[in-house]
Amino acid sequence: MRLGFAVKVLGGGGLPSHDTRRWRSGPSLEVSLDRLAAILDFCDANDIRMYRMATGLAPYASHPDLPQFRDAPRRCAERLRAVGERARSLGIRLSTHPGQYTVLNSEQDRVQGLAVDELEVQAELLDAMGLGPEAVVVLHVGGAAGGKPAALERFRRGFERLSEAARARLVVENDDRTFALTDVLTLSERIARPVVWDILHHHCNDPDGIPDREALALALRTWPDGVTPKIHYSTPKTAVEERGGRLVLPQLRAHADTIDPIAFEHFLTETAGGLDVDFDVMLEAKAKDLALLALRSSLERRGRHLPTGRAPR
Repeated sequence: MRLGFAVKVLGGGGLPSHDTRRWRSGPSLEVSLDRLAAILDFCDANDIRMYRMATGLAPYASHPDLPQFRDAPRRCAERLRAVGERARSLGIRLSTHPGQYTVLNSEQDRVQGLAVDELEVQAELLDAMGLGPEAVVVLHVGGAAGGKPAALERFRRGFERLSEAARARLVVENDDRTFALTDVLTLSERIARPVVWDILHHHCNDPDGIPDREALALALRTWPDGVTPKIHYSTPKTAVEERGGRLVLPQLRAHADTIDPIAFEHFLTETAGGLDVDFDVMLEAKAKDLALLALRSSLERRGRHLPTGRAPR
């Protein structure tokens, strides 16, 4: 089981994830790849074998009004190949996760088209890096206008607009408000793509009352043979905040800074224990790599050592 974290590196003084300059300043994929290479070295030094890249790795490449950035993957093909080869040699699984503005099931054709453009860019980057099918692009279903059946059908139609390469990278995730595991399992059957199960989202949005172990098994079964599934794991925020002189309780769906090691150990032994499928876990915590390292250290002190997939030397 590989543990991973998303985008930002906070340890060692921090590392930038990509070139975040505004378009007038000439941001480049080359700079982003330099930063990604540094993060791969950091991950290797800390025996971290999974990492979620910034969606904006190729700055503005999918922007409809800035076509001068669209061919960045082609222009940087050699560098992408080299960085991808480095990731493979280190055994580091890479992925991306476009955010809330990438809405493949939008009712508006223009918005759906922008989502298609974004997903094409993400697939082009992963393909140019020479990454295998484990390198996926994770996406939520989107909005539920018109009801769930209509929304799922719009997603299917949006999916059909993608190239074969982009379809082959896409996986779908349950969310914490609208599209529960049952919904994304239905969508998975329609588009023949796997499900990434998010356990906190499941705890927030599970109208069918599916137990965690069953939910995990259902999601893992959607992945093809020979491709290691992945899930998302987070701990809900419990800290009370003071705002304007008032105490505010956290929402269940909010991520904590770190991962509760006792709950995670229970997940390993009770939820995942005995399943005959290996899978990877993307940790979603505000402390990023620091949360991963703290969790691993806590588990080791409790006598549980996770295999990490360290590349042979």
